[in-house]
Amino acid sequence: MNNFIKLKKITKKYEKNKSLRVLNDISFSFEPGKTYSIMGPSGSGKSTLLNLLSLIDTPTAGSIEISNNKINSNNKNENDLIRAKKIGIIYQDKNLLSDFTALENVYLPNLLISKEKQKSKELAKKLIKNMGLSARVNHFPNELSGGENQRIAIARALINNPDIILADEPTGSLDTDNAKLIFKMLFNLKNKNRIIIFATHNRYFADMADCKIMMNNGNIQITNVSI
Repeated sequence: MNNFIKLKKITKKYEKNKSLRVLNDISFSFEPGKTYSIMGPSGSGKSTLLNLLSLIDTPTAGSIEISNNKINSNNKNENDLIRAKKIGIIYQDKNLLSDFTALENVYLPNLLISKEKQKSKELAKKLIKNMGLSARVNHFPNELSGGENQRIAIARALINNPDIILADEPTGSLDTDNAKLIFKMLFNLKNKNRIIIFATHNRYFADMADCKIMMNNGNIQITNVSI
């Protein structure tokens, strides 16, 4: 089986008053059908790594391959399309558009690809129903609870049936009960063709993953792998 995501000697530096190296020569392969947790102290490079995997940011050195296709960091349009079609992103602060309803937030990413509004809306309604929020489709983010907003964010991440799901501290602002609910939903999304990668400070949730990655000072250490 081919590895779905492959990192080769990835380095990330930021140049300000002085050079800051955030990731150090990382090589690692993520396989479909598995879940990966990323832990580490603040500033260890977790969010930077997720930004590179989502193609939002570009490495200073090294390469990223997705489905055996080497990513060209200079081709922004192609990378935007790959992200839209293959990658679903769940943020800590939900990152929903405040002036749009729950339904609009969910269907817009699909509309950008399909150009078919009615089909996008019907697909979004189905996903929102699966999240148990059918009664909330016309509510705005400020009319929803934190847990409801995060479920809408998950529905939005799923609208294009992504092969890769990335979550950056998806329950960082939620209480324990809502956090458990969100992670139950996240792990229910696992299938043989999908990679799920999430960053968390919560060891209980991290230990649920097939593979746990510890980060410190831009380096990674694999602490467990489930075959």
